[in-house]
Amino acid sequence: MRSYDPDLTPSWKRSAPVPEVPAEPDLVVEEVATGFCGAVIGCEAGTVTLEDRFGKHRVFPLTPRGFLLEGRAVTLVRPSAAAPSRPTRTASGSIAVPGARARVARAGRIYVEGRHDAELVERVWGDDLRVEGVVVEYLEGVDDLPAIVRDFGPGPDARLGVLVDHLVPGSKESRIAAQVSDAHTLVVGHPYIDIWEAVKPSSVGIRAWPSVPRGQDWKTGVCHALGWPPNTGAAWQHILSKVHSYKDLEPELLGRVEELIDFVTA
Repeated sequence: MRSYDPDLTPSWKRSAPVPEVPAEPDLVVEEVATGFCGAVIGCEAGTVTLEDRFGKHRVFPLTPRGFLLEGRAVTLVRPSAAAPSRPTRTASGSIAVPGARARVARAGRIYVEGRHDAELVERVWGDDLRVEGVVVEYLEGVDDLPAIVRDFGPGPDARLGVLVDHLVPGSKESRIAAQVSDAHTLVVGHPYIDIWEAVKPSSVGIRAWPSVPRGQDWKTGVCHALGWPPNTGAAWQHILSKVHSYKDLEPELLGRVEELIDFVTA
């Protein structure tokens, strides 16, 4: 004779422990009370939203033993949020200081030539500068650099660092920089005509920065040579969006900015 289980309660209603299953997206379950079967598309506090194969959505409470997974009773629970991982390094490669508050700004400053220079320095060294309390300002050119330095009045507690574009022997910029001899001022530069060139071509997705004939606006010439729209502001935003860390910049710029930060914070 066959033997029958005296407990005729459906298996999903019995009091035996059932596993808790996170309601992860795309998990396919059946709601026991209605028989609605669908994939999880959302889970809020206390509810889960299912979508069936016809695209219909239904919201159900996250009740104990309220769902079937592959025919077995389960208790759906809200997925635990993964703790966001904290970067161990800043974009400049320095050791990150989680939770560090910006330091009160020092009297010293770092001057760069233009807005694009300042934005690039912020993109890569911003975290470091805030920890050190160093403010970066842009000058719109360095033609009046000697007068700018005099007006700033550098001193032992207010050092001034200046980053100059195209600082190579014989350039106009090199002649201007040579006129600054203040002991509390450091003028350094990179060899590139414009800060755009300090971004590695591979990071921007080009083979090389084009050569622009003398007498032609360099940025406009670059846009024309690369087939970009003649909007240098938009072109720069495209370039800047490709810079994620110091690895996207040329070493000739990296060393000079680090040198200025060390000088101002000494």
